[in-house]
This record gives sequence, structure tokens and C-alpha cells, in this order.
Amino acid sequence: MKLSKRDYYDVLGLEKNATKDEIRKAYRKLAREYHPDVNKAEDAEDKFKEAKEAYEVLSNEQKRAQYDQFGHAGTQNQGFGGGASDFSGFGDIFDMFFGGGGRRDPNAPQQGADLQYTMTLNFEEAIFGKETEISIPKEETCDTCHGSGAKPGTSPKTCTHCNGTGQLNTEQNTPFGRVVNRRVCHYCQGKGKIITDKCNTCGGSGRVKKHTKIKVSIPAGIDEGQQIRVSGKGEPGVNGGPPGDLFVVIAIRPHEFFKREGDHIFLELPITFAQATLGDEIEVPTVHGKVMFKIPAGTQTGRTFRLRGKGAPNVRGYGQGDQHVQVRVVTPTKLTSRQKELLKEFNQIADNAPITEDEDSLFQRFKKAFKGE
Repeated sequence: MKLSKRDYYDVLGLEKNATKDEIRKAYRKLAREYHPDVNKAEDAEDKFKEAKEAYEVLSNEQKRAQYDQFGHAGTQNQGFGGGASDFSGFGDIFDMFFGGGGRRDPNAPQQGADLQYTMTLNFEEAIFGKETEISIPKEETCDTCHGSGAKPGTSPKTCTHCNGTGQLNTEQNTPFGRVVNRRVCHYCQGKGKIITDKCNTCGGSGRVKKHTKIKVSIPAGIDEGQQIRVSGKGEPGVNGGPPGDLFVVIAIRPHEFFKREGDHIFLELPITFAQATLGDEIEVPTVHGKVMFKIPAGTQTGRTFRLRGKGAPNVRGYGQGDQHVQVRVVTPTKLTSRQKELLKEFNQIADNAPITEDEDSLFQRFKKAFKGE
């Protein structure tokens, strides 16, 4: 059983007196919501096609008038017999089903191109975030001609070759009758307008390259390679289309002492032989400031301690990471005579003293393995 088509106005959620701008906005909203590359729901592709079909009719004044008067029957071709049959919609049909294979209306609104900017932060800026301003080169609407491309006091003229449609029609006889083929008008490049007196500022393009300042908010906890999307700050749209977006890619300068893995921060902390042996309360640097920490007596080099909540904040707001401190016992290389005497005395006492370390410690196992050699 063949299902009846939905009313095109209902498809786009519009009243019958909707303006062109309202039709365009409604279609763009539905197209973004149901595009198969974005929405993987089973019925998304059908809804996307339905919205596109509705837009193609209602955005065209002639087709809309026929639809308002005759309904869906007014938008159908009348067969191949005798008269010329219009096959110009084939490009849009291919575009609908195969994602861009056919021709697009050169006068249809098009979204501007996205831009990418790499921002380098120091280690602490990435941890705590910041508000900043960047300057990027991008195309902007020409202030002299306000985007028309024509010299002030003049205006673009309707192309006489395509009568402002941006397309040239040619007819071809086929076994099915005469077929109308459409192609982009090469006189006006599909714009429907010809500029005879070009703007001296932009050379007729309607755009100029400028350095534009844009405020960017860097969230706390952002990491290397992550992106910030600044909506609407890309290149301007074409034919009234919306602008593209700006994507700020983050690079982070390495820190001399801190290293980061996700939300956790790692620090190698040098301590003396005496501190490792006797224990000590020492200052440990963190990105949040110095904290006091007790090193227990008998700490071995390589041992790791954890300082809870002293890492980086999660960029999505899921808590705070930790700081992991790995101690490294530093062997002194420059000793005074007195220090050497004391160490020699300590070594003699240690050799004659009873074993106090664990029997299976690395030091004891090493001594037993090589005793007498």
C-alpha cells in the first residue's frame, strides 16, 4: 500500500504564511538533526530526505505556488509525451540519496568554512584555565560595499543570459521526448547577477581579509590536543548562509619538573640519604602551592607517595586528579673531610652491627649472593 505524503508545511513545522527565512531556518535545523552522518537512528535518513524534499519545494516561489494550489500533484512532472520533461531535479535526487553526488543550487544559502587555530599554553594555564583573546586572519564582509561586490552607488545587474536564475536550460530530443537539462550559467558563475562596476576595496568579491580579535575561554583541566569550538567565528556564509565555526586546538609547553597523564600529575622529588634513612617532614611543590609531607624513615629510592586532590581538575567537571610523588635518593658527590670521616665511621659500624634489614631485602639478598667473592 502506498502511503500518502505528509504536508510539506507540517514536515518543516511551519504555518502556510511562513517567510523564506523561516523556511530556510526550519530546514537547516531539521537537516542538522537528522543528517545520516550525525543521527544513526533507523528513521533519521527518511526524515532527512522528507525535510529536504519539503525545503526544495517551499523555497522555490514557483514550486511553492503550484503546491499551495494543487498540493503534491502540483509538484509532479506531467509525463514524457509531447512536451518537454524537466530532468533538472535529478541532481538533487542523487544528492538526497547518495550524499552530494548531484548539482547544488548555486544560489542556495551555504554555511561558511570552519577555521582552525593552534593555541600554545604553559603547564599551569592548562591546569587552571584562562580567558584570553586571539587574533586570526579571516574573511569578513566588505565594509565598503556591504558584501554586494559592487562599487558604492551602483548595484549588481540581473544576468540577461539566465534571467537571474543562475542556470542555463538546454533541450535535447530523446526517445522519451524532449528533455530539459540545466547547467550553471557561466556568464554569472551561477550567481544570477553580474557586477559591472566592481568595488575597489574587495575587487568584486564582497569580502576582505582581516585580522579579527576573538575572545576564547580556556576551561580548567584542558589537555594536549583537545579542541575548543567557538560557534559562528569561522568564515562568513554565502548567500545568507550562517558562518562556520572556529576550532582552537590546544598545545601545552612541557614543565621542567611536573609531568601530566590525564588528570594526574607526577613529580620526581630528590631527597638526601639522611632524609631517606631517618625520615623527615619536607615541603613538596604542587601546582596548587607547596604542601608539607612526612617522609617515613627507611624510605627507598623510587618509592611513590600520593597527594590526593593535588592534580589537574577534570575538564568535564568530574572531580580532581592526584599528584604522585616519586622520591629519588641523591648520592652526594662533593663531601667535606668531616663528612667523609662520619660516613666511614658509619660504614664500619654498619659492617659490625647485627643485621636489622629484612632478610629478603634486595640489599641482604645481594650480600648473601656475593659473600666471600
